[in-house]
Amino acid sequence: MIQQIFGIVFPLFALVLVGFFYGRYRTPDMAAANQMNMDLFIPALIFHVMSNKEFELAQYGDLAVAAMVVVLGSGLIAWPIARLFGYPVRTFIPPMMFSNSGNMGLPLALFAFGEQALPAAVVLFIVENTLHFTLGMRMMDPRASLLAIFRVPMLLATLAGLLVGLLKIPLPQVLLVPIEMAGQVAIPLMLFSLGVRLTAVDLKDGRIGLVGALVCPGSGLLIAVLLQPVLQLAPDQFGMLLVFSVLPPAVLNFMIAERFGQEPHRVASIVMLGNLSSIVIIPLMLAVVLSRSG
Repeated sequence: MIQQIFGIVFPLFALVLVGFFYGRYRTPDMAAANQMNMDLFIPALIFHVMSNKEFELAQYGDLAVAAMVVVLGSGLIAWPIARLFGYPVRTFIPPMMFSNSGNMGLPLALFAFGEQALPAAVVLFIVENTLHFTLGMRMMDPRASLLAIFRVPMLLATLAGLLVGLLKIPLPQVLLVPIEMAGQVAIPLMLFSLGVRLTAVDLKDGRIGLVGALVCPGSGLLIAVLLQPVLQLAPDQFGMLLVFSVLPPAVLNFMIAERFGQEPHRVASIVMLGNLSSIVIIPLMLAVVLSRSG
């Protein structure tokens, strides 16, 4: 079991470490690469998965509902904790809600459960990101337009992929192959970029980071466990939900906090300590999930 878990998590953290040390040594400007990933490679991955003839949307309805409840419920749990410790709500709550379902969730699903798990992982990723780009942006700026979500390439790729998949529209192989190849770029680039991004944060606000590192996975896991008797997810989907529920805060939280001037240094500490703690939390959760499936 230990060797199996090591084989799952090592490739992820190895690529993150490569990005981290390369970022410390070369300090690359990842803005263009990240933009290409968000605009091209990740949408290509999503379209490839969604348009696959074997993808059945109805199979993932309950999982999508569960993901939404985990995200929203984590915010509800974090609210009184923020009040208790005197943390600004807009600083503490978003990182507790919006996790690394892209940079870490997608590759983790791939390495832990194989390619057959990618559709479920993409569904979780889409739910979390849609909430982040709508509710999350409104939390930071009440005047933010919700219609802006329809300009996000990932959502457009989702809609296009669903349309092709549901209508069984045949696409020529000469088109599908480059789309699949572009999608294969997304996951390694996400991991490398995560490592580079982590070089920009520090631990000056260690207390709020430590609290966040405990609350983020704890609240998500609590809700996921409470939901299972209600939704009765299939074992493989419940395993995916458990892993999703303990993912660390997304690095995007830091970028958005920086954009809106919402104490980015404190959000950075939450993100940094949350991702560091995942080195322990994720293997433990994998051990639970794999033992259940085994």
